[in-house]
Amino acid sequence: MKPPPPDFRKLELQYRTALLDDVLPFWEEHSLDTREGGFFSCLARDGSVYDTDKFIWPQCRQVWLYSMLCNRLERRQNWLGVAAHGARFLRAHGMDGGGNWYFALRRDGIPLVQPCNIFSDCFAAMAFSQYARASGDEEAADIALKTYRNILARSGNPKGTYSKVVPGSRPLRPFAIPMILLNLTPEMEWLLSPDEARAAVDGCVRDMTGLFLDRARGIFHEFVAPDGSHVDCFEGRVINPGHGIEATWFLMDAARRTGN
Repeated sequence: MKPPPPDFRKLELQYRTALLDDVLPFWEEHSLDTREGGFFSCLARDGSVYDTDKFIWPQCRQVWLYSMLCNRLERRQNWLGVAAHGARFLRAHGMDGGGNWYFALRRDGIPLVQPCNIFSDCFAAMAFSQYARASGDEEAADIALKTYRNILARSGNPKGTYSKVVPGSRPLRPFAIPMILLNLTPEMEWLLSPDEARAAVDGCVRDMTGLFLDRARGIFHEFVAPDGSHVDCFEGRVINPGHGIEATWFLMDAARRTGN
């Protein structure tokens, strides 16, 4: 006998209850650093803090999450307050003089790890874009747009001076770049022209499905040669199932939004 189809209404209620009544209250109660600003992200199950270093990714994701919920679910002042708390800390400490986002900070905002790739920047652009929409903060919108432009400028060499690769020895293209840009660009769409947003999305889809997708096996390669051919080396053999699932989600979202 076939198992019964999943009860999606029941699952929706289960996930909604877990998010609104468990996850969000836990982070509101335990993660805010009321002394130095920003959020603690290294928390035990009881909410106690076991490390005070502040990594840019989770700082930005928390600002994004609470802002996004204000924009898409319900405008709650406590949610907006959490987002504003994180945005103030990031605005004050998150970037170097060139507008590049650090990877990690000390509790007081002193930088610990240099801007060693563009993924911190991607999450910062998403965070400040959602926060600008929720708060009407024009400076936040400006930070989001400048960060997005900087990401595009650095996307050909995402690690910049921090790359360990010898130039030209084995050129490889990483799947992570078009994948994250396909997630990021729709978040930025309200700040971009329709032509710019569509061109960016189309370029990501073209690269992901034309260069990285192994259609015979139905998988995405994490690294390919510049022409999309497969390279028989460690990086060329890497398959990341989590990235494949996540990329499929982004592609489905793009398909739905563009009608393709």
